[in-house]
Amino acid sequence: MGKLAVNGGEKLRTRAFPSWPMHDQREKEALNEVLESGKWWYGEKVKQFEEAFAAYQDAKYGITTTNGTAALEIALIAAGVGAGDEVIVPPYTFVATATAVLKANAIPVFVDIQPDTFNIDPQRIKEAITEKTKAIVPVHFAGLPADMDEITAIARQHNLAVIEDAAHAWGSRWRDRGVGAIGELGGFSFQMSKNITAGEGGIILTNSEELADTCRSYSNCGRGKDKPWYEHYLLGGNYRMTEFQAAILLAQLTRLDEQVTRRQENARKLDQALSDFPGIEPLKNSPQVSRRSYHLYCFRYLPEQLRGVSRDRFIQALNAEGIPCSGGYPHPLYKNPLFQRKGYGPQFCPLSCPYYGKTVDYAQTHCPVAEKICEQAVWLTHNLLLGTQEDMNDIIRAIEKIVDNIDELQ
Repeated sequence: MGKLAVNGGEKLRTRAFPSWPMHDQREKEALNEVLESGKWWYGEKVKQFEEAFAAYQDAKYGITTTNGTAALEIALIAAGVGAGDEVIVPPYTFVATATAVLKANAIPVFVDIQPDTFNIDPQRIKEAITEKTKAIVPVHFAGLPADMDEITAIARQHNLAVIEDAAHAWGSRWRDRGVGAIGELGGFSFQMSKNITAGEGGIILTNSEELADTCRSYSNCGRGKDKPWYEHYLLGGNYRMTEFQAAILLAQLTRLDEQVTRRQENARKLDQALSDFPGIEPLKNSPQVSRRSYHLYCFRYLPEQLRGVSRDRFIQALNAEGIPCSGGYPHPLYKNPLFQRKGYGPQFCPLSCPYYGKTVDYAQTHCPVAEKICEQAVWLTHNLLLGTQEDMNDIIRAIEKIVDNIDELQ
């Protein structure tokens, strides 16, 4: 019998980490208030949350949506992205970052990421810009802000819109500015796994009144601002948030500061300890990042420094010790079947769109850093970072145990 739990040894941790989502009397009272009011639809609670969250992230306007995917789709359309346009996106992100571009009838152009942040590489952005480029969608992956200084400078130089995918970044700040409010538009998600959640929901942030009004119209059946109810001006849809969701989110927002602070403190402890282990590389924090929400705690696992033992075998061993973790995305977005299929005709639009005038073949796309990260990344979910210092010590001890006994995994 080996020392590692995966080989029959004693399991290091048997206690559960904090569960998610968290709620208390605040959510119950907020829901009951809406229930008893009889006003369940797109009213005062939605308005309150839009104003509160926009202010929290330093934006002038907030427009709630059914989910974060809808927020990105509407933001792209409002920014003028359409048929024949290209939009630069990273390949290491949830599929909605790229499918939102397709929904706007535009073409996603995948640009590689930085190995030490998992965020889009500004230098690669410069190389990908063409006469058809309309916008850049940086993702603040795991809550770590992308390099918004470089990205916004590139966008200004080429007259491009910046639409931030901040679906992981509630409370994150770049140079003490809330992310999601640095570019022209930003989209957030409140899906079940997110650090502030109502089960589903999303919001668009902007500092432009014109863009805010356009987003509101698209999300509310194309209605015009201060216009008659049954007059419709845009090809919008029903992407409205309910009063129940807004009530929950208002309650969740009251504890977000405390949770962000705790996650940061625990992440710093992990960074300091794990940096001393061979083959374990925490992500880099830029000095311009003044606050980080930590939707995930990620590190790189380097098998060449650990006797060639695979990342997946390491993850299996860490789970066996009682530390839940995963490898995240198995491959970059462009390797999904959605992007690999080929054909001509309307059913393949926008990839076969005659307005584009180019051939799209994602089988030829190669982002070597993203592909390598899909083999190296280890993800710990944000609820683990809401634990105690002793919980963090267990994570550290479990990784140390595996590193010290790596020969057992060969």
